[in-house]
Amino acid sequence: MKPCPTLAPRTFPLLLAALMGCQPASTGRTSIDATLASLVSSDATMLAGIRMDAVRATPLYQKVVGSRLLQQLDDFAQETGLDPRRDVRELLVASDGKDTLVTARGTFNEHGFAGLAKQSYKGVALYTRNQHGAAIINSSTVIAGTLPAVRAALDRYRSGEGSGPAELLSRARQISSQNQVWSVSNGFESLLTAGIPETGNAANAVRILRALENTTFAADLRAGVNGYLTGTCRTEEDAKNLGDTARGLIGLGRLAVPEKQPELLRLWDGIKVDQQQRTVNITVSVPEDLLEKMLDMLGTRPGLPRLPIRKPVSLRSAPSSGPESRRPE
Repeated sequence: MKPCPTLAPRTFPLLLAALMGCQPASTGRTSIDATLASLVSSDATMLAGIRMDAVRATPLYQKVVGSRLLQQLDDFAQETGLDPRRDVRELLVASDGKDTLVTARGTFNEHGFAGLAKQSYKGVALYTRNQHGAAIINSSTVIAGTLPAVRAALDRYRSGEGSGPAELLSRARQISSQNQVWSVSNGFESLLTAGIPETGNAANAVRILRALENTTFAADLRAGVNGYLTGTCRTEEDAKNLGDTARGLIGLGRLAVPEKQPELLRLWDGIKVDQQQRTVNITVSVPEDLLEKMLDMLGTRPGLPRLPIRKPVSLRSAPSSGPESRRPE
């Protein structure tokens, strides 16, 4: 059977998405906003951080903006009332496998939540839609998520007793500050596996991902994409299976490169997999010039599938063509 010519551009974003869910540690310089960390539950099993001010300064971000490939950011802004392209300086996202809390530093005002029901919870304005909500703690701090998660975060804020998940925060602070995007987790929980069918070959991928005990990921976007993932599996056999699966995806990607686009082989050459006992290390290095070619290709492929990850928060029940569905400037 001949390899599908669209496999390469489709598979690589999926692999990057997996990397974005598990990042490895480096020298300890990452600074995490103490207020945002104190809002997070000590039971969180995943933390992810994005320094949006640094991301906006990267050539990759400028290229993506110019290519209008930001539908997911558009969706995020509509769903949460937060626009990372304009309002947000720093994002800290936490999940316990069931509820997700988005905390943000930046410049905020209540106009971002127009059309949502407004109430007060312990002296803080709380904007709600169905079972989700957002709260403006002050002009530079906002939280959003499921109502129980938001209310619990406000309880921690009012009590002043919140300290966040100590083990995850400790691991996150070991990541080098040169990385604008990072995450640490204790297992994948349902963060990435929830959207993958548990039948056929996909079931094997789900089983392998759930075999991960913890993951650490980081990515530097200043010159292309340079990132790395470290995952520790429950057994050495699970680690071997995960490493073999990753190498198999890379091999399929190489086979799918069209003859007229041999430069895409460099894409797959930039992904390295190493397995040592229960640990799998994956590094990705995509130079800026090759990344631009990829983005150009993706921009001409409107039928590319969306990544199998959940929407971060849903503050709006259904799209509307009326004025309330538009976020005021």
